[in-house]
Amino acid sequence: MSGDRPILPPVRLNSEAELARDALSAPLLARAVRLARWAGPETRVGAGGELVEEQLPAAAAELGLGDDQDGPAYASEAWRVAVDTGLVEIEDAGGPGEGDAEDADGEGTASAGENLAVLTSGSPQDVLAIWLDAFDVVFADATAPVIDDFADLVGEDGEIDFERLEWNPEEEADFLEGVLGNLYVLSMTESGTPEGPVPLPALAASMIVPDDMGEPTDDILEQVSDAMMRLDDQFRLLEPIGLVEYEPVDEALMAEEGDEPAPPVEDEDVSRYGMVRLTPLGLYGVRARMLEAGVDAPAVGDLADKGADALLDGIAYFPELAARAETEQWLARREPAEAAGELLAAARGGDAGGPLRRLHCQQALALTGALAEPAVREVLPDPELGGLARVWLAERGAPDVPPPSEEMIFWLAIDTIAAQLAVEGDLEELQELVEGLVGQHSGFFDAAWRVAHPATADVLEAMGRLHPDKATAKEARKAAFKARSRA
Repeated sequence: MSGDRPILPPVRLNSEAELARDALSAPLLARAVRLARWAGPETRVGAGGELVEEQLPAAAAELGLGDDQDGPAYASEAWRVAVDTGLVEIEDAGGPGEGDAEDADGEGTASAGENLAVLTSGSPQDVLAIWLDAFDVVFADATAPVIDDFADLVGEDGEIDFERLEWNPEEEADFLEGVLGNLYVLSMTESGTPEGPVPLPALAASMIVPDDMGEPTDDILEQVSDAMMRLDDQFRLLEPIGLVEYEPVDEALMAEEGDEPAPPVEDEDVSRYGMVRLTPLGLYGVRARMLEAGVDAPAVGDLADKGADALLDGIAYFPELAARAETEQWLARREPAEAAGELLAAARGGDAGGPLRRLHCQQALALTGALAEPAVREVLPDPELGGLARVWLAERGAPDVPPPSEEMIFWLAIDTIAAQLAVEGDLEELQELVEGLVGQHSGFFDAAWRVAHPATADVLEAMGRLHPDKATAKEARKAAFKARSRA
């Protein structure tokens, strides 16, 4: 059983049906669908599948953008998404009739593709798969170089020399992947749901400023400003696919500061520098990319169909609210008696993860009803589980709960502190727990060092660090030494 801590917090995703509805209503995908329905035998495309220039005004008009000066550009973008996601099928010029006048121009025709029907009749998973393909298209656009004049890049051989751009596609992609990963973490609440927007300067700084740096240097601040403007362009592209909600950088700042705004100073309205948040669909999309890259990105509900051992290990370092939500979903699929028996069996073990498993087992049992009582009573004689079983029964006011032995009381005390130390919980609460245990039992340390628990010595050492009374702390350290000698 793994004691590894997950790098990313668990996210609580909307249902696939809700996400699919969000995907279908994303402006860019909706435009791509309209153009796919519009496409027909008369629709002319270039050798790369793009709409020929003469077709762009008609495509823009189909989108209701005929009077918008940027309409042709929006139409071109939506068409590219339609082609790359299979909503449109291209018949190029190299087919039957090769050599005629139209083929000589390198043009072909277009028609509705198979995926157009999938969007209307497929499952939510099918819709989301197409949306993820659309996200990939927009991601590639967002990391592509901005080229003002291709003529300047054409070499003597007539080929475009991309090296002159000083553009590294892998570095660009890695940077945006990192930004979206940081946004994923920065925008997450303890319950696994997205919270308010993240200021663009903070997001840019998370990619540029070293963690151990105090006051950023002028060079670092300049890099942050460059990154902000880079991200401003990228989020403007990512918003129409439904990935983010974005409030752009205030253009007035450009006039005030020059071509690039400096990062905000204290007491300045940070929202003027751009604010961004992942949408629920964006959380799904970024997580999907991370999973594809092999990143451990847990989601609430991932463990619902797995065994109790996977549940207790999986939620070991989840935030409290996310752990409860995961446990509730797991319990909802099982009868209380069956669930209690599985949880108690999985909670056993003298390995380093055992105390945390038992702590989460106890918390899970608290969510079950009276039907779990027979399974809990079965473990009353168990030296590892008997203590938590008595606590559960006592909290429910159950009759005929046998009193624990002194050995069981001290074993449970050591196990409880070991679990709290593993999660590195609130220091003040842990100190109160330590003081309470020592205060309730006279001669606590004289008995505690004899407890046959794998974590006894470590727990006693920690109690020596945590207890505010110097004499008591010294007793704890002596007891820890005795426990190690005994082991």
